[in-house]
Amino acid sequence: MTKNKSPLSIVVFIFACLYAVITLGPYVWSILTSLKPTSELNSMLVNFSTLTTENYRMILSEFPFLRWFINSAFVALVVTLGNILFNSMAGYALARIRFPGREFIFMIVLGLMMVPGQIVMIPMYILLSKLGWVNTYYGLTIPFLTSCFNIFLMRQFFLTIPKELEEAATMDGLSRFGIFFRIVLPLSKPALATQFIFSFTGNWNSFLWPSLLTSSESMYTLTVGLNSFYGQYYQYWNQVLAGTIILTLPTIIVFIIFQRYFIRGISTTGLK
Repeated sequence: MTKNKSPLSIVVFIFACLYAVITLGPYVWSILTSLKPTSELNSMLVNFSTLTTENYRMILSEFPFLRWFINSAFVALVVTLGNILFNSMAGYALARIRFPGREFIFMIVLGLMMVPGQIVMIPMYILLSKLGWVNTYYGLTIPFLTSCFNIFLMRQFFLTIPKELEEAATMDGLSRFGIFFRIVLPLSKPALATQFIFSFTGNWNSFLWPSLLTSSESMYTLTVGLNSFYGQYYQYWNQVLAGTIILTLPTIIVFIIFQRYFIRGISTTGLK
């Protein structure tokens, strides 16, 4: 602390540090518990000399943990990339293209944002069952390739891009798709990064729909597989937490990579 710091800034700094400790405390405790041997699981003390990675080795070698991880990664990436493409196209159409019923469609998008997803789960499950998509990758991905919230987010961002850029591109002979892919999308990195983080973390951590749709162990995502593991071995919290730590790592890595664009996207789309 320098001498020109005000007392208020010092107090704010102290409270920020306390909040960081409170926030990170459970995560640190989970990491330490995941490294504990089973014999010391009920002890509140941490013996650093006995910490081991045996719990991680056990869940990776004795359970189809890698299969669950691949399923989660595939579903999250496919849904995220689909959202980035389709939501961006829909948002651009609502922001730039004039067509009959545009405002009405936008109001429908806003209205659907207020409908809880649990309401449509039963009719969606019946529909997918009739299509034969239960316990398949089709059912885990295709219904979620668009998102009303992300359509709204992209529309709000596209409204901030000057129209003169698109008019100049039109005069140079670019088509509407050329303008979208070569001019608009490269300028939309902050919004795309925000959408990537929201979509990836939401689908990576999704539990309710995968648990409803999957019935075989080979189709489990990581959250569903970890829940079944918890049900069978609930007394071994060190092994459960080892799986939980692995589950959270991809979302942390994604946020660290895209955090700069994420902050810019939040500040420029009106979401703040």
